[in-house]
Amino acid sequence: MVELKEKFSVPAPPDEVWPLISDPAVVAACIPGAELNELTPEGAHRGKVTFKFGPTVAVFRGEAKLTYDHPVKHCLIEARGIDQRGASRARARFEVEARGADTTDVTLEGGFEVAGPLEMFASAGGVHVARALLAEFASNIARVIEQRRAGGGDAVPEQAAAASGTKILGRALLDGARGILSKDKENK
Repeated sequence: MVELKEKFSVPAPPDEVWPLISDPAVVAACIPGAELNELTPEGAHRGKVTFKFGPTVAVFRGEAKLTYDHPVKHCLIEARGIDQRGASRARARFEVEARGADTTDVTLEGGFEVAGPLEMFASAGGVHVARALLAEFASNIARVIEQRRAGGGDAVPEQAAAASGTKILGRALLDGARGILSKDKENK
């Protein structure tokens, strides 16, 4: 399992941020390439996520089970999916918490694994892509808050899939380069 522990800040209090990040429709709209399709009778959210990296496109269809503890602003996410071609499978488990006063610090901790043809890519670059997606998500959530404060109402933001795959790839490559440079400095 590839482990991931990330933290990002949103310039708004937790009582303003938590209702957004605990709303699956808002979350899906703020993640580039994500699409929410239905809620199953068992309470799982079905949808798909499309990842574009140059000529490579991976479309994972699956479902996520979300378990909330609203009073402490905590969510357990358990997800699984299969890529469009049916050759790669993915599983993920993350815990999300929102804390703070005037600014919300959101922590995400857990991991994911991919089995099949995309396994090597996920193992080598998955963390960098996840970080890039989280950065884009944080930016989109902040934008939703700004729009709502400016009188935009409770409208769900436009699907973030419009965010270019090039932008996400660029962030992932930058994150990977930073990791390589920091390792070089440690070894000197």
